[in-house]
Amino acid sequence: MEPFVNVGGTGDACPAPTDQQAPDDAALAALLERTRTVAVVGLSPKPERTSHQVAAWLQDNTPFDLYWVNPMAAGQQVLGQPVYASLAELPLVPDLVDVFRRSEDVPPVVEAAIAVGAKAVFMQLGIVNKEAAAIASAAGLDVVQNRCLKVEYRRLMG
Repeated sequence: MEPFVNVGGTGDACPAPTDQQAPDDAALAALLERTRTVAVVGLSPKPERTSHQVAAWLQDNTPFDLYWVNPMAAGQQVLGQPVYASLAELPLVPDLVDVFRRSEDVPPVVEAAIAVGAKAVFMQLGIVNKEAAAIASAAGLDVVQNRCLKVEYRRLMG
């Protein structure tokens, strides 16, 4: 039986991360260290949503330049910053694309990340798409699945 973890204190459970879903700690720390810009795809304007809470924490606790992507909230201001409809509309190329979308919705995000020239795709806790990960990896992107950027940053970067 697969171990499960509680997601966001909601009582919802998802499979616990496996070693095959992310690089080892040294490689993950190196990825975080060289990352300067992060696009958060699927950021919710709703403060009670995990994507909003993680983005707020990243804004307050990391040196990353953050950009929000959500076509349903495009044109709004969230956490004091504009929300863009797509990765292609960002004013720059993000180093890392942090994905808050359902696993089945990840392939178009990966395709967009490749198209704009991002260097990494980070699928949040509970998000795994082996096919999208393989496509990103084949295109030369670093790939992390089923991990929380906030948790990993705090754990590895202190």
